[in-house]
Amino acid sequence: MPELIAPTTRLHSAWLAAHREWGPGRHEDGFGLRPTDEVIAPAGFAAWVARLTEESERAPDGGGVRCTYRWIVEDGTVLGGIALRHELDDFLLRVAGHIGYGIRPSARRRGLATWALGRMLDEARRLGLERVLLVCADGNTASARTIERQGGVLEGIRDTDLGAARRYWITLQAPRTRPHPG
Repeated sequence: MPELIAPTTRLHSAWLAAHREWGPGRHEDGFGLRPTDEVIAPAGFAAWVARLTEESERAPDGGGVRCTYRWIVEDGTVLGGIALRHELDDFLLRVAGHIGYGIRPSARRRGLATWALGRMLDEARRLGLERVLLVCADGNTASARTIERQGGVLEGIRDTDLGAARRYWITLQAPRTRPHPG
């Protein structure tokens, strides 16, 4: 059964395997990975995990938004990542939204994104958010279906710095129980 866990240095090798599967130049949504992060060497990976942990506890120094990061893990394998931003700044409102996620290619089509998104929506409820914005590339039909399965209502399609994007809002109500994906 998959689980959502906080980023940890003990999964360095497993995370690198997922990173390699995405391939060069690909963006692993939900991991909070920046182009300047050096994650191959253990020291760089530890620094990155420390930054993610700090951002989960408070907003980054020098501005930014507090963000809860979780990895989707099963039997020691990193299957994906998901991030919940506790508020929206101008960039997030225009381009990224409250929640971003990504599933490594070999783990797709198992319902993991829908399951993880449901868990993060529960976390958003616990934080007191009344609704959340999710944004996906206009051509990403799998992500659009995931968002719609969790109650996403399409606001519209906008041009952004990263191309045409579908914008969805999910109104949050009391947490509900969801089974693990099969």
